[in-house]
Amino acid sequence: MKTKGKLKGSAYACVAVFLVAVAIISLYERASKISGNDGAAVMSALLTISKGNYNLNLEDNSKKTKKDNDKAVTATQPVTEKPTTSSEFSEKYYNTFSSHSSKKKYPIYTKQFTVGGKKYENFYVKNNTDYDLNIGKTLKQKLGFKIDKSDDVQVLIFHTHTSESFIDCDVGYYYSDYYPRTTDTRYNITQVGDEIEKQLKQAGIGVVHDKTSHDDTYTGSYLRSRATIEKYLKKYPKIKVTLDIHRDSIGSDTYKVKPTFTYKGKKGAQIMIMSGYDPYGNFNFPNWNYNLRFALRLQKMCETKFSGMTRPLDFGNFAYNMNVNTGSLLIEVGADGNTLEEAKYSGKLLGKALVQVLQNSP
Repeated sequence: MKTKGKLKGSAYACVAVFLVAVAIISLYERASKISGNDGAAVMSALLTISKGNYNLNLEDNSKKTKKDNDKAVTATQPVTEKPTTSSEFSEKYYNTFSSHSSKKKYPIYTKQFTVGGKKYENFYVKNNTDYDLNIGKTLKQKLGFKIDKSDDVQVLIFHTHTSESFIDCDVGYYYSDYYPRTTDTRYNITQVGDEIEKQLKQAGIGVVHDKTSHDDTYTGSYLRSRATIEKYLKKYPKIKVTLDIHRDSIGSDTYKVKPTFTYKGKKGAQIMIMSGYDPYGNFNFPNWNYNLRFALRLQKMCETKFSGMTRPLDFGNFAYNMNVNTGSLLIEVGADGNTLEEAKYSGKLLGKALVQVLQNSP
């Protein structure tokens, strides 16, 4: 009987190992198909992107809301947004106060993410690489571009996940049928891009804001947005800055967390600036260090002008189309627990900080 038990246990172990191996190979092959880059490197990037893989850390020194005190929020993975087709998108914005009969009601917790990684002066950087980052030294280095005083278009704003949207009201809850994606540009992430665009135009900086839908299906979104970027670089060869504006998703199946700060008595959605790293050429991103300089300058400017606005900068092993030039960044504005108004307010403030950085380049 003991021998049979051991054999049975060994068989289960072998099956488990086999299934894990199959899963890894499957992910590797999927990553290779998504990009022509080295499959292992792309797989690493897929595993480190914030969307759907953000490792929630709720330990920082900011004050907790009453709801946080009433019910502790445990660390967990967020909801992984399922692959979608255009037929699944809502043409109308989600309405909290419409009929949600028989749907479960879940909480949205307010959280200010202020601490994480390494602190430098008034901001934090999460260095998820093996690079020995000297933040002070990098901040003093020149940018890889200079904004000219001309009418030429020099900034491109676009959205790889164009349909990303927000909750409509700050009521502290959502229903189980909440679906934070819509093709209606009056209510999705393009509204945040509009706010950034307004600030740049007011400052006399040439900008174009593209609202092409790149995520009618989730897979292949970055390949489609890459084609859009290249189209604009060809049309406007003096473009030096490209900004991919997203919103994040933090929480689980039964709660959401909205990264929030307050400036002049008004709530805004915290932003997270992402900057990539490619020391071995896996992503064809040789000038990643220049993009990092830009990211650090913008992070510092945001915190200097609007304290508490930023989550720790995410520096990691990825590219996500940031390799098109030396002024490309991916920026997450809020999460699906934030309201559209909070996100738009942050877009406005982000635009103001961006103007200061660009007008003082290199």
